[in-house]
Amino acid sequence: MSTAFSLAPLFRSSVGFDRFNDLFETALRNEPGSSYPPYNVEKHGDDEYRIVVAAAGFREEDLDLQVEKGVLTISGGKREASNDSVTYLHQGIAQRAFKLSFRLADHIEIKAAGLSNGLLSIDLLRVVPEEAKAKRIPINGAQQQPALEN
Repeated sequence: MSTAFSLAPLFRSSVGFDRFNDLFETALRNEPGSSYPPYNVEKHGDDEYRIVVAAAGFREEDLDLQVEKGVLTISGGKREASNDSVTYLHQGIAQRAFKLSFRLADHIEIKAAGLSNGLLSIDLLRVVPEEAKAKRIPINGAQQQPALEN
């Protein structure tokens, strides 16, 4: 029995948003390889989103963000061993390497990224160009034929 659930019934009335829906389907999928590090995908408005990754123990220089062909990839490298001779009695803060990928919908751009209090926040903004925005089309009830000139 699978614990994952499908959002397909919610998207039956939408057309052309397949890639956007896949972003949430992937975020909700319970795959063994995607459990580290934990992350949230948040919606802050009609066109504003945020991905928050728990990156405890990582510094800014340990993290890398890349966007290629509509896929945002977040990777964290393993920190170099410090010169201190520390013996851990318990090491609960994982510092292993990771790689997360998110498929972005059309017209989604990265606005900002920041690391604060062990959380990597990536702000996304949907910027739809004018030619792709909805246009109101007038309906002419009785179309008149242009008069022919003699």
